Amino acid sequence: MRYPKNLNKGDYIGTTAPSAGIIKPVDQKRLDNVKNNFEKLGYKYIETQNVRTDFNGKSSSGKERAEQLLELWKNPEVGAIISAAGGDFLNEMLDQLDIEELKKLPPKWFQGYSNNTELTMILNTVCDTACIYGPTIKDFGMRKLHKVLEDSIEIMTGKKITQKSFEKHESLDWSDRVDPYEEYKLVNKTKWKNLNNEEEISFTGRSIGGCFDEVINLIGTKYDHVKEYIEKYKNDGIVWFLEIFEKSTPQVYINLWQMKNAGYFDYCKGIIFGRSLMLREDYELTIDQVIKDAIGDLNIPVIYDADIGHLSPQMPIVSGAILEIKSKSGKGSIKNYIK
Repeated sequence: MRYPKNLNKGDYIGTTAPSAGIIKPVDQKRLDNVKNNFEKLGYKYIETQNVRTDFNGKSSSGKERAEQLLELWKNPEVGAIISAAGGDFLNEMLDQLDIEELKKLPPKWFQGYSNNTELTMILNTVCDTACIYGPTIKDFGMRKLHKVLEDSIEIMTGKKITQKSFEKHESLDWSDRVDPYEEYKLVNKTKWKNLNNEEEISFTGRSIGGCFDEVINLIGTKYDHVKEYIEKYKNDGIVWFLEIFEKSTPQVYINLWQMKNAGYFDYCKGIIFGRSLMLREDYELTIDQVIKDAIGDLNIPVIYDADIGHLSPQMPIVSGAILEIKSKSGKGSIKNYIK
């Protein structure tokens, strides 16, 4: 696994929009504060042209998005790249991205989540490059940076940290942002759950994963190199991290069945699911029941409702690294090993 060089004081942290852009005035004002927060930490900030544009859910054409990503990647002053946002159409950029060129370039930290999974999966499985599944750039414009945001920067600088579960997390809230610098609204009690009510779960292995909705989109396409990745790192054991944006529980069952029968869970040491943003329980089926129904026969330890995904705070996960994950009595921890 190729790891990017450490982010150093004075480096630029760059932002580009491989999927959607940022156009709401309140969010652009929040974006303006990102520069201030990064400067306080000792870093410079740069944006590509497509960060503040959006047309029908796309920041720019697929070709422009690919070019602007590589523009930052090739810039020697840029130490890390944080995606502008998630969205729906990152796949268009993949068809325009020179992945062979990306493989030859020195690795660089890339961070994003949700639709960015389609890129982070390729960085892992095709480019053999570690990246970070974590918050996009708007979060870094809040008034006081939350610990998960500081943690993601610390990971980029090479610090070895163990992240512990938080006391509370956000709820689903569709109301428009009024305060451009608002911090996370932590209102719900956090409780990590062990699938079979085990007193304690602990597992370690080479990580891969992201947004469940996006992982499924790549199965069977020319961008699907998961089996090669799993085979390459089988001696480490594989750890999957997954989080749901929007699904019904029957869809979760079907998609886990797809992954199992595609061989995605070969050599798997454990699976950790983040909190689901929008989960509809059809046929009165709960998330724990469909996980058991779909993959219970694999006898893999499973944790769910962890601090990963769309309901903040979400722990930054070094996708491609070795993860050590523990869950006990509703609390949990994740340690990223850069090796």
